[in-house]
Amino acid sequence: MAKLTVISGVGGKLPAAFLLEIGGARLLLDLGEGPEAGVLPDLTKVGRVDAILLSHAHIDHVGGLGLRGTIGNPPVYATAEIWRQISETLVAPADRHVLPLRGTATVAGVALTTGRSGHAPGGIWVHTAEAGGFLYTGDWSVESTVFPFDPPPPAATVFTDASYGDRETTLESQIDDIAEAARDGAVLCVPAFGRGPEMALRLSALGLRPRLCPAIRAEVEHLAADRSGLAAPGATDASAALLATLADGPVTPDDVVIATEANAESGFAATLYARRDEGFRFLFSGHVPAGTPAARLIAAGEARWLPWNVHPRLADTLDLVDRLGARTVIAAFTAPASMPVLAGRLGDRLSWQANINLANSR
Repeated sequence: MAKLTVISGVGGKLPAAFLLEIGGARLLLDLGEGPEAGVLPDLTKVGRVDAILLSHAHIDHVGGLGLRGTIGNPPVYATAEIWRQISETLVAPADRHVLPLRGTATVAGVALTTGRSGHAPGGIWVHTAEAGGFLYTGDWSVESTVFPFDPPPPAATVFTDASYGDRETTLESQIDDIAEAARDGAVLCVPAFGRGPEMALRLSALGLRPRLCPAIRAEVEHLAADRSGLAAPGATDASAALLATLADGPVTPDDVVIATEANAESGFAATLYARRDEGFRFLFSGHVPAGTPAARLIAAGEARWLPWNVHPRLADTLDLVDRLGARTVIAAFTAPASMPVLAGRLGDRLSWQANINLANSR
């Protein structure tokens, strides 16, 4: 019997952890922490797992890898780019196995197809043709001009990122809003290995001259040098051109600064947060966990939150599940109250069950 068990990640903004039992194998799809600090999946009843597959390297998808010992220390599979982003103290080299960005692989006897997810460097979706076809998207987006999204094969069961619920605003309109808000100077706080390089490229194209923290500059340099298909060809060339225009020297409150981390909790963003009395203004564009500097600044009216899409909009989700012929849809990483329109459009295809028999999706 093919079965999916939701351990964590459905019903709210929760860490990713999903057990896929298929083809005689037990595969754990992601193992995250957060995004609220210290929130981890409960693995006490999972038992031994044959392998862990990682969709990308953000903490809510990989931050729980320290729990591997409770499920038998299984080997971990990810793209070469994802492994570049994960410390060897979290997963030792001997336990690392490489998945293709786009291609096929066999894990614990299960034939898989992978493709780029459009969300982050090295991020992938994972598909198996068994049980009528099953797709795990991880986080995904079709709006990025830097990180491509490869169309997946048909699937009777689609497990989709629905982080934005019913959101319909486009990335193009959001970029215009952010450019206008940042024009006189702002610290744009971003996660490592995420939207930072694209933010730099898109704002530069609108006439702004962004300053990059060391971490984001290194990401742009990596994209400029990459020939693996990590980024769209135009983005690779644009990254090289951007590097030639970057200014050096200390940043000032009048600069447009793109810096990690996303909520000014660490990295160069935290350094500038400590200097906020000098006049640095902050702009946040992703999920803001309680208790972070971002949450405090926004609550005090001392910072702005303007979204930058890195997840699917309502129309994107509906288009994906319809094109793939999905009969069962699991919508992850959002609360039901955030997606009444999506739920209504999906109707009886939408499942909130913790245990799903994939054979019933045929």
